[in-house]
Amino acid sequence: MTESEWVPDVPAATVVPLRDLPGAGGLEVLMLRKNSRLAFGGMWVFPGGRVDAEDVLAGEEATTDGPARRAAVREAMEEAALLLDPATLVPFAHWTPPQDAPRRFVTWFYLAPVVGPVDVVIDMGEIHDHGWLSPADAIARRDLGEYELAPPTWMTLRRLGEAGSVAAALAAARATPIPRYTTQVRLDEGVPTCVWEGDAAWDGGDLSSPGPRHRLAMDPAGWRAEIS
Repeated sequence: MTESEWVPDVPAATVVPLRDLPGAGGLEVLMLRKNSRLAFGGMWVFPGGRVDAEDVLAGEEATTDGPARRAAVREAMEEAALLLDPATLVPFAHWTPPQDAPRRFVTWFYLAPVVGPVDVVIDMGEIHDHGWLSPADAIARRDLGEYELAPPTWMTLRRLGEAGSVAAALAAARATPIPRYTTQVRLDEGVPTCVWEGDAAWDGGDLSSPGPRHRLAMDPAGWRAEIS
């Protein structure tokens, strides 16, 4: 990539609203479907977007936690009419896209517990649909070709699917160092594969090399996370 082709990093934030499923347990997340004409068009995503100037206080860097929290709360209100308290957000992950991505949104992901009934309102402009889904249901719909998901969204759903409740998900996130995913996309026998630091093939290594795995194989037959 030449200097003239370099795509600048754009600070961004995403919030994952969570609520407990009634009865047997488990949790569900609020997902939104983007207008097909916009960035990430047609994909099912969590509320989020770039960090705006209004989110950054004097003396802060736009890439830090404070501006990202305020951006996440603002976007939740703008995209879903969801009122969140920035103090209740729990950092969940930090994502950096590949160097050759057409848009480089460097994004904080947060969890946000939602208590009580809420009315989600979308504008039918930027957002065209919404729904509360269990992580397993959202992943299954992707596998059936009904939903399009970005890798960070899929990985978030996979992690949350291991939690039995909102409280368990929040406790696990608080007890775990914030995972930081700087993504490389490689081909493994023709299958696009996201590789992250900690993988034996990180930074140009052979994908078949023995050793630890920290990758997502985006096989058309079904995506597979390999984490060891």
